Amino acid sequence: MLATDLSKTAHLVGASGTEHRVLSGMQPSADSLHLGNYLGALVNWVKTQQNFQTLFFIPDLHAITVPQDPENLRQRTRVAAAQYIAGGIDPERSILFVQSQVPEHAQLAWVLECMTGFGEATRMTQFKDKSAKEGTEHAGVGLLAYPMLMAADILLYQPQGVPVGDDQRQHIELTRNLAQRFNSRYGETFVVPNGFYPETGARIYDLQQPTKKMSKSAESPNGLINILDQPKVIAKRIKSAVTDAQTEIRFDPETKPGVSNLLSIFAAITECEIDEIVAEYQGKMYGHLKVDLAEAVTTRLQPVRTRALELLDDPAELDRILDAGAEKAREIATPVLAEVYAKVGFLPPRG
Repeated sequence: MLATDLSKTAHLVGASGTEHRVLSGMQPSADSLHLGNYLGALVNWVKTQQNFQTLFFIPDLHAITVPQDPENLRQRTRVAAAQYIAGGIDPERSILFVQSQVPEHAQLAWVLECMTGFGEATRMTQFKDKSAKEGTEHAGVGLLAYPMLMAADILLYQPQGVPVGDDQRQHIELTRNLAQRFNSRYGETFVVPNGFYPETGARIYDLQQPTKKMSKSAESPNGLINILDQPKVIAKRIKSAVTDAQTEIRFDPETKPGVSNLLSIFAAITECEIDEIVAEYQGKMYGHLKVDLAEAVTTRLQPVRTRALELLDDPAELDRILDAGAEKAREIATPVLAEVYAKVGFLPPRG
């Protein structure tokens, strides 16, 4: 959901009790987060803990819009949580929880689905793209309802600002429309969130196809760097990364996408400017850049990998952390849902 530098959003102020609140999550749809997830999202999430009230969740309800093996989904949910923590998310400072353990998400989503037009839903770009690719007969209704569940994820916690990647712009606009629609029909209830979109940020591309973003659905695993990969695997993939037939090390994404991707990774992993790195490697070969980058990446990721594996070795403790996070999330979500239910005319629960 989020993948941007939040430094430009420090002025966010929401309604009473919601000042400086940020929420984000990444689907548990792979056996490990990859380097793009880490540098594009997780690193920035950690920074938000200093200045924002932060909620981070594992959206397992979203994951089942495509078929999932139940045991794999449970394991991947724990793996994602372990990597959040290992990457720097502090469960004492942030609320860390699993989406399905907060039933208010699905309950609010139904109300929002009933307020969304069919044409409005079918115009969502992700639904159109995926249903066109798979065929409407194979596209589940959950795929159509995905944006309304995302809207519920956001509106339950009443944030004023939602930092997201540009590919989520349409979903944020739908969320804003639904919040305004509900407020107009039933009275002021939801804070209408603003989307904050990255101007710059760590955009990490596939090592073998450097014009495509690094993704768990990559055609070849050699294009991926996973947080839980062995250091020797990471080093081998970086050293085998696609470059070009030239020798000059310079940042030019259009004509030198492979080298530019390596420079972007180097800059993000070391927090140096790309120009500084280019200057340092003037007159050197691609091999020098790759060897040094492999060392920098493995050095940065090794402590994260070690800590994540330690957490996964104690699933009971990990589950305890997630249970505590779900309880804290429900303290915010429950009264919001209760207000929504009352306004749409549902009888209050008894007992």
